[in-house]
Amino acid sequence: MEAIEKHTGTVYPLDRDNVDTDQIIPKQFLKRIERTGFGEFVFYNWRFDDDGNPRENFDLDSPKYEDATILVAGENFGCGSSREHAPWALLDFGFKVIIAPSFADIFYSNAFKNGIILIEAEEDKVKEWQEKAQTGDFMLAVDLVEQTVTSDSGVYKFDIPSYHKEKLINGWDDISLTLQLEDKIKQYEESGGRMGIS
Repeated sequence: MEAIEKHTGTVYPLDRDNVDTDQIIPKQFLKRIERTGFGEFVFYNWRFDDDGNPRENFDLDSPKYEDATILVAGENFGCGSSREHAPWALLDFGFKVIIAPSFADIFYSNAFKNGIILIEAEEDKVKEWQEKAQTGDFMLAVDLVEQTVTSDSGVYKFDIPSYHKEKLINGWDDISLTLQLEDKIKQYEESGGRMGIS
Protein backbone atom coordinates (compact mmCIF):
# COMPACT_ATOMS: atom_id res chain seq x y z
CA MET A 1 0.00 0.00 0.00
CA GLU A 2 1.32 3.44 -0.92
CA ALA A 3 2.26 5.67 2.03
CA ILE A 4 0.45 9.00 2.08
CA GLU A 5 0.83 12.03 4.35
CA LYS A 6 -0.44 14.89 2.20
CA HIS A 7 -2.58 15.18 -0.87
CA THR A 8 -3.76 18.17 -2.88
CA GLY A 9 -6.29 17.63 -5.62
CA THR A 10 -9.28 18.76 -7.63
CA VAL A 11 -12.66 18.04 -6.06
CA TYR A 12 -15.51 16.16 -7.70
CA PRO A 13 -18.85 16.96 -5.97
CA LEU A 14 -21.27 14.07 -5.58
CA ASP A 15 -24.31 15.63 -3.95
CA ARG A 16 -26.09 12.38 -3.20
CA ASP A 17 -26.82 10.64 0.10
CA ASN A 18 -26.83 6.89 0.76
CA VAL A 19 -24.62 5.99 -2.19
CA ASP A 20 -24.35 2.22 -1.92
CA THR A 21 -21.62 -0.11 -3.09
CA ASP A 22 -23.68 -1.39 -6.03
CA GLN A 23 -23.92 2.17 -7.31
CA ILE A 24 -20.18 2.61 -6.81
CA ILE A 25 -19.35 -0.62 -8.73
CA PRO A 26 -22.33 -2.56 -10.17
CA LYS A 27 -22.39 -6.31 -9.57
CA GLN A 28 -21.93 -7.25 -13.25
CA PHE A 29 -18.33 -5.98 -13.08
CA LEU A 30 -17.20 -8.10 -10.13
CA LYS A 31 -15.76 -10.94 -12.19
CA ARG A 32 -12.09 -9.96 -11.89
CA ILE A 33 -10.01 -11.53 -9.14
CA GLU A 34 -7.28 -8.88 -9.07
CA ARG A 35 -7.70 -5.45 -7.49
CA THR A 36 -7.05 -3.44 -10.64
CA GLY A 37 -9.18 -2.64 -13.66
CA PHE A 38 -12.35 -1.66 -11.82
CA GLY A 39 -11.93 2.11 -12.17
CA GLU A 40 -13.52 2.38 -15.58
CA PHE A 41 -16.75 0.96 -14.14
CA VAL A 42 -17.09 3.25 -11.12
CA PHE A 43 -20.61 4.77 -10.92
CA TYR A 44 -21.24 3.01 -14.24
CA ASN A 45 -25.05 3.10 -14.22
CA TRP A 46 -25.00 6.84 -13.54
CA ARG A 47 -22.34 7.55 -16.16
CA PHE A 48 -23.70 5.38 -18.99
CA ASP A 49 -27.06 4.26 -20.36
CA ASP A 50 -28.03 0.66 -21.19
CA ASP A 51 -26.22 0.92 -24.54
CA GLY A 52 -23.00 2.20 -22.96
CA ASN A 53 -23.48 5.80 -24.12
CA PRO A 54 -22.49 8.61 -21.72
CA ARG A 55 -25.39 10.18 -19.86
CA GLU A 56 -25.64 13.96 -20.06
CA ASN A 57 -26.93 14.40 -16.48
CA PHE A 58 -23.84 12.97 -14.73
CA ASP A 59 -20.67 14.92 -15.30
CA LEU A 60 -17.88 12.82 -13.76
CA ASP A 61 -16.42 12.32 -17.25
CA SER A 62 -16.52 16.03 -18.04
CA PRO A 63 -13.08 17.42 -18.99
CA LYS A 64 -13.26 19.80 -16.03
CA TYR A 65 -13.10 16.83 -13.65
CA GLU A 66 -10.60 14.67 -15.54
CA ASP A 67 -7.95 15.23 -12.86
CA ALA A 68 -10.26 14.96 -9.84
CA THR A 69 -8.73 12.97 -6.99
CA ILE A 70 -10.94 14.09 -4.09
CA LEU A 71 -14.57 13.01 -3.90
CA VAL A 72 -16.91 15.06 -1.70
CA ALA A 73 -20.14 13.10 -1.20
CA GLY A 74 -23.32 13.03 0.87
CA GLU A 75 -23.98 11.21 4.11
CA ASN A 76 -23.85 7.44 4.62
CA PHE A 77 -21.48 6.96 1.68
CA GLY A 78 -20.64 3.33 0.89
CA CYS A 79 -23.73 1.69 2.39
CA GLY A 80 -25.18 -1.59 1.11
CA SER A 81 -23.20 -4.79 0.57
CA SER A 82 -19.71 -5.27 1.96
CA ARG A 83 -17.95 -5.68 -1.40
CA GLU A 84 -14.30 -4.60 -1.20
CA HIS A 85 -14.46 -3.91 -4.93
CA ALA A 86 -16.00 -0.50 -4.12
CA PRO A 87 -12.82 1.04 -2.67
CA TRP A 88 -10.78 -0.81 -5.31
CA ALA A 89 -12.83 0.87 -8.05
CA LEU A 90 -12.66 4.35 -6.50
CA LEU A 91 -8.90 4.11 -5.98
CA ASP A 92 -8.33 2.70 -9.46
CA PHE A 93 -10.35 5.57 -10.94
CA GLY A 94 -8.04 8.02 -9.18
CA PHE A 95 -9.78 9.06 -5.97
CA LYS A 96 -7.32 9.24 -3.08
CA VAL A 97 -9.53 11.13 -0.61
CA ILE A 98 -13.26 10.86 0.09
CA ILE A 99 -15.00 13.42 2.28
CA ALA A 100 -18.57 12.99 3.54
CA PRO A 101 -20.66 13.69 6.65
CA SER A 102 -20.72 9.94 7.39
CA PHE A 103 -19.69 6.57 5.97
CA ALA A 104 -21.11 3.07 6.22
CA ASP A 105 -19.08 1.04 8.73
CA ILE A 106 -17.82 -1.77 6.48
CA PHE A 107 -16.93 0.58 3.63
CA TYR A 108 -15.12 2.79 6.15
CA SER A 109 -12.90 -0.09 7.19
CA ASN A 110 -12.36 -1.44 3.65
CA ALA A 111 -11.40 1.95 2.24
CA PHE A 112 -8.75 2.57 4.88
CA LYS A 113 -7.37 -0.95 4.34
CA ASN A 114 -6.85 -0.09 0.69
CA GLY A 115 -5.14 3.27 1.23
CA ILE A 116 -7.97 5.77 0.75
CA ILE A 117 -8.15 8.70 3.17
CA LEU A 118 -11.70 9.03 4.51
CA ILE A 119 -12.65 12.28 6.22
CA GLU A 120 -15.89 12.90 8.07
CA ALA A 121 -16.80 16.59 7.85
CA GLU A 122 -19.78 18.60 9.03
CA GLU A 123 -22.64 18.72 6.55
CA ASP A 124 -22.50 22.48 6.03
CA LYS A 125 -18.79 22.29 5.19
CA VAL A 126 -19.44 19.42 2.77
CA LYS A 127 -22.17 21.46 1.06
CA GLU A 128 -19.85 24.47 0.82
CA TRP A 129 -17.12 22.43 -0.87
CA GLN A 130 -19.61 20.74 -3.21
CA GLU A 131 -20.96 24.09 -4.35
CA LYS A 132 -17.49 25.51 -4.96
CA ALA A 133 -16.50 22.38 -6.89
CA GLN A 134 -19.24 22.91 -9.48
CA THR A 135 -16.78 25.02 -11.50
CA GLY A 136 -14.33 22.13 -11.83
CA ASP A 137 -11.30 24.09 -10.64
CA PHE A 138 -11.79 23.85 -6.87
CA MET A 139 -8.99 22.19 -4.96
CA LEU A 140 -8.44 20.98 -1.41
CA ALA A 141 -5.19 20.24 0.41
CA VAL A 142 -5.28 17.38 2.92
CA ASP A 143 -2.61 17.02 5.59
CA LEU A 144 -3.00 13.68 7.33
CA VAL A 145 -0.30 14.37 9.92
CA GLU A 146 -1.89 17.65 11.02
CA GLN A 147 -5.41 16.34 10.33
CA THR A 148 -6.41 19.41 8.33
CA VAL A 149 -8.17 20.22 5.08
CA THR A 150 -7.18 23.57 3.61
CA SER A 151 -9.27 25.46 1.06
CA ASP A 152 -9.57 29.03 -0.17
CA SER A 153 -11.82 29.71 2.83
CA GLY A 154 -9.44 28.49 5.51
CA VAL A 155 -8.38 25.41 7.45
CA TYR A 156 -10.77 22.68 8.59
CA LYS A 157 -9.67 20.29 11.34
CA PHE A 158 -10.85 16.67 11.19
CA ASP A 159 -10.64 13.59 13.39
CA ILE A 160 -9.32 10.22 12.30
CA PRO A 161 -8.68 7.04 14.31
CA SER A 162 -4.97 6.87 15.17
CA TYR A 163 -4.82 3.24 13.99
CA HIS A 164 -5.94 4.15 10.44
CA LYS A 165 -3.82 7.30 10.41
CA GLU A 166 -0.64 5.37 11.29
CA LYS A 167 -1.32 2.73 8.65
CA LEU A 168 -1.87 5.33 5.91
CA ILE A 169 1.20 7.40 6.80
CA ASN A 170 3.42 4.32 6.83
CA GLY A 171 1.80 2.52 3.91
CA TRP A 172 0.96 -0.51 6.04
CA ASP A 173 -1.76 -2.91 5.02
CA ASP A 174 -2.85 -5.87 7.16
CA ILE A 175 -0.16 -8.10 5.66
CA SER A 176 2.54 -5.53 6.44
CA LEU A 177 1.40 -5.41 10.06
CA THR A 178 1.50 -9.19 10.30
CA LEU A 179 5.01 -9.32 8.83
CA GLN A 180 6.20 -6.97 11.57
CA LEU A 181 5.61 -9.90 13.93
CA GLU A 182 7.48 -12.35 11.71
CA ASP A 183 10.20 -13.11 14.30
CA LYS A 184 7.66 -13.80 17.03
CA ILE A 185 5.55 -15.92 14.68
CA LYS A 186 8.64 -17.95 13.79
CA GLN A 187 9.48 -18.41 17.48
CA TYR A 188 5.93 -19.55 18.13
CA GLU A 189 6.06 -22.06 15.30
CA GLU A 190 9.44 -23.40 16.42
CA SER A 191 8.16 -23.81 19.99
CA GLY A 192 5.31 -25.96 18.76
CA GLY A 193 2.76 -23.39 19.88
CA ARG A 194 3.85 -23.46 23.52
CA MET A 195 4.68 -19.76 23.89
CA GLY A 196 2.55 -16.65 23.86
CA ILE A 197 2.94 -13.75 21.45
CA SER A 198 2.89 -10.44 23.28
